[in-house]
Amino acid sequence: MTFDLERLRASLLPEPLSGHFVQEDGVDDQPLTPAAVLFPIVLRDGGQTVLLTQRTAHLRDHAGQISFPGGRVEVEDLSPSHTALRETEEEIGLPRERIEILGFLPEYRTGTGFRVTPVVALVQPPFDLRPDPFEVAEVFEVPLAFLLDPANHQQHSLHYRGALRNYFAMPYGDYFIWGATAGMIRSLSERLGLLHGT
Repeated sequence: MTFDLERLRASLLPEPLSGHFVQEDGVDDQPLTPAAVLFPIVLRDGGQTVLLTQRTAHLRDHAGQISFPGGRVEVEDLSPSHTALRETEEEIGLPRERIEILGFLPEYRTGTGFRVTPVVALVQPPFDLRPDPFEVAEVFEVPLAFLLDPANHQQHSLHYRGALRNYFAMPYGDYFIWGATAGMIRSLSERLGLLHGT
């Protein structure tokens, strides 16, 4: 299944909006560290896929988790797009000339202390990736249609910092996509009107 790219483009924010955000369970009044990720949609012949990374097990933040390429905003970054493109190039070696930014999802605030701007982009094959072995254990692709289908969105809960937190997960084969990554995917499903009642 291929997705209507014009519908996708129309569902996104043309620029990041302050005060417009999605918040995980467990976000308190702590200051949040600004970050940005690339939500990379690969234009494969058999249908669009989403490029994801599995983080290495020794990292301080979100070790071993499946995530979009991205990271903290640095002083020299001019915009969330700049952060997302820089981090993507550093983490997996995806060149900027293969990437076309479509728009933005609402800022995503995590219970682990980040406020993340998701930058949605198209990626044009072919490309050669050079994952940073310190940060990235694996790079893989999942069909976009699978991720956006609410039938594949599971609700889970866990005890974290003394309270029960609810979160979404989208298991795919051996991969357990959950937390902020699943939350941002669900945010796109919602903006596309794919969730019941939207």
